[in-house]
Amino acid sequence: MSKSNGQAEINIEEQQKHDLEHELPAGDASEIQKENSASPVAEVSQPANRQSAAGSELEKALAERDNLLDRLARLQAEFDNYRKRSARENAEFREYAVTDASRAMLPVIDSFGLALKNASAKPEDLRKGVELIYKQFGEVLQKLNVQRIPAQGEPFDPRVHEAIEMVTSDEVPDNHVLEELQPGYRIKERLLRPAMVRVAKKSN
Repeated sequence: MSKSNGQAEINIEEQQKHDLEHELPAGDASEIQKENSASPVAEVSQPANRQSAAGSELEKALAERDNLLDRLARLQAEFDNYRKRSARENAEFREYAVTDASRAMLPVIDSFGLALKNASAKPEDLRKGVELIYKQFGEVLQKLNVQRIPAQGEPFDPRVHEAIEMVTSDEVPDNHVLEELQPGYRIKERLLRPAMVRVAKKSN
């Protein structure tokens, strides 16, 4: 009697367990399976991915730096070549400018040579020869764009006139050039040398 009762109790418990397993929702079982499937390996892989991304960014930054340094080196080389080329061209320009000026002066030198050969000529002829050379020299300066600065009787201009003396005189208005002692010259607007002058001032 007691054995049959014990067997019946065991069968009842097994039936209840079987019923409970079938009554569990499918969702709960999947959640349990997901929790069980999560492992520390997946958590460790996340920092590794971040390190890989950081390494990739560093490689990009280094590549960009190398590119910029290469461009800078090429620009410096190009600028150095430009500077050397400009210096060479300026030197050549100065040489050719002196050559042109020298060539323009050759006829004047020839005229001086002829004047010296005829130094025993009459004073009138010698004077005419010197005047011709002076005129010829003025023409050469004109070709070289060298202009004489107006001075005699002009208002005194400290930019182009150098006053050597102030002279009391009524021949010209006050603060005007009374006498030009040495002519001044300029090339276009660039002053070669100022004109040395005496400047008039009013008498008391």
